[in-house]
Amino acid sequence: MSELLGIGSRVKHPAFGDGVVVKVNVVAYQVSFITYGMKDVGKTYDKWEIIEKVEPEGGVTFNDAEKALLKILRAYNSVEEKVDLGSKWVGGTMSLQPKDEELKPKVVPIDQFFHKIVMVRDRLRVMEQRINSSNLTSEEKVNLQQYITRIYGSLTTFNVLFKNKDDQFKGESSK
Repeated sequence: MSELLGIGSRVKHPAFGDGVVVKVNVVAYQVSFITYGMKDVGKTYDKWEIIEKVEPEGGVTFNDAEKALLKILRAYNSVEEKVDLGSKWVGGTMSLQPKDEELKPKVVPIDQFFHKIVMVRDRLRVMEQRINSSNLTSEEKVNLQQYITRIYGSLTTFNVLFKNKDDQFKGESSK
């Protein structure tokens, strides 16, 4: 089992390089890497070099445990998370108008469209979990993870539909 690290611990990852632990979650560390930005690294990961260890503080909150359990269940496709549509869109429709005015527009209930967007998001999350637990090399995992991050970024246009910000798509940070 790998050592537990606290916030401020300095590490050197074989794929991401030098980084600092900035947040400790139930199952992963959020690490800020100099070259690759923020990345989540599982607490059981033991292929990195610990340059400077800071002892972990405190315990795990109920909220942390709940998030970890949802993440595990989602990874095994055992739970479908309820995601709320923004109240201003409930009962609304989306209309796609062709340039040719003789053609009829396509009208879709926003609720149906939103459900499909949420399903895409959930399937991307499952794909991420499967990539992370696969036998691919670290380099292959990083490359695939970058593609998924770009896909999330392409889908941020639809964030306007989500009621809660935590449910929205997040692409690469502009930081």
